[in-house]
Amino acid sequence: MAGQEPASQRTWLGSDRPLARAIGRPVMRFLGIEAAGGILLMVATVVALVWANSPWAGGYEGFWRTEFHLGIGEFRLEHHGHPLTLVQLVNDALMAVFFFVVGLEIKRELVAGHLRNRRAALLPAAAALGGMGVPALVFFAFNPTGDASAGWGIPMATDIAFAVGVLSLLGNRISTPLKVFLLSLAIVDDIGAIIVIAVFYTNDLASEWLVLAGVATLVVVVLSHFKVWYLPLYTLLGAVLWYAMFRSGVHATIAGVIMGLLAPAGALLKPGEVAPIDVRSLDADGLRSARFRMNESVSVAARLENQLHPITSFVIIPMFALANAGLSLSGDSLRDALGSPVTLGVAFGLVVGKFVGVSLFTLGAVRLGISALPSGATTRHIVGVAAISGIGFTVSLFVTGLAFDNVGLQDEAKVGVLLASIAAALLGVLILRGTRPADNGEQYG
Repeated sequence: MAGQEPASQRTWLGSDRPLARAIGRPVMRFLGIEAAGGILLMVATVVALVWANSPWAGGYEGFWRTEFHLGIGEFRLEHHGHPLTLVQLVNDALMAVFFFVVGLEIKRELVAGHLRNRRAALLPAAAALGGMGVPALVFFAFNPTGDASAGWGIPMATDIAFAVGVLSLLGNRISTPLKVFLLSLAIVDDIGAIIVIAVFYTNDLASEWLVLAGVATLVVVVLSHFKVWYLPLYTLLGAVLWYAMFRSGVHATIAGVIMGLLAPAGALLKPGEVAPIDVRSLDADGLRSARFRMNESVSVAARLENQLHPITSFVIIPMFALANAGLSLSGDSLRDALGSPVTLGVAFGLVVGKFVGVSLFTLGAVRLGISALPSGATTRHIVGVAAISGIGFTVSLFVTGLAFDNVGLQDEAKVGVLLASIAAALLGVLILRGTRPADNGEQYG
């Protein structure tokens, strides 16, 4: 109708109110850019470092060591007989949601993404293989024996949010297929990290809890097979699986990965089965039916990923950084860390190991005819992406907590992760800043 205001302007966010103009819409625009998750992660890291090195440093430690009591009747959620601290709640529970989204991303790539096609999957798979193996060997060169050698898994990981965020800041210098290559590389990298966590970073296994985890997983598989897609039921089963993993000795976040990989990736209704909806004739039943048809034209995995990705990117991961990146960076501690084989192994593993491993294995796969370079990519682009893949922040910090019980070794490894992530980002930007997409006419996959 002429003169009628658009529906979007009837909401608070679309209104002309001062707060909506000055804060609401700018925040929504920021959250819509690719680099937003990486920027928030960086801000949370800086806040943690400033807080941990301020006169209120004791408050930082005290806050995250606060005990979290949760129980019903005789049941208590505890870790080795003690209530969970806030940092354990973030690392063991909230990070399970992050790994659930990782599982959904892996499932999407395997079913409908670039990892579905064997030839397309071979290039990021080769890159990830080099990007995991070479950094681990570099770390072992600095730490061949003793407790420190357990940290070999720390430099194997690539932080998707940071890496994609840095690449996005380069704008049109980077072709879309090259960004897809980095994303696929990071996802295959995540698969490797999940396997490493599940196999190598576990405590003594409790078989009875593993049996319960297996039963919960089997129930999910059976229900999914019969297309029972009632979300509250899966939420309950996911909670049972998480707790069983938590008590079994296998890290609880693996439950998130399992649930993500088992989520249905096919839509119940195909596009041709969704009839046009006449909103003028809808009553309550018709609205419910229309909502069902629209929902079921999109897979459960896609809907969950869309709903949870902002929560993990803008809440859980920044909270994880805030809880884990707070290091005391006094002159003495930095001097000790920079002379530590653990710090050097992590730093050189991420910066040098990733750079060499991803570059050599990617270009080697192309040279052998296994796959082609991404469209618009040159050797310089691949080398730049290899450098950026050395940003190992989130998962590297996560593995640090699993690899070392000794707080001193944890802090030394965290210093290595922080320094390496900064160096890898700067190195990648320096390599790529003067590039332009090439007209090579090739598209891997």
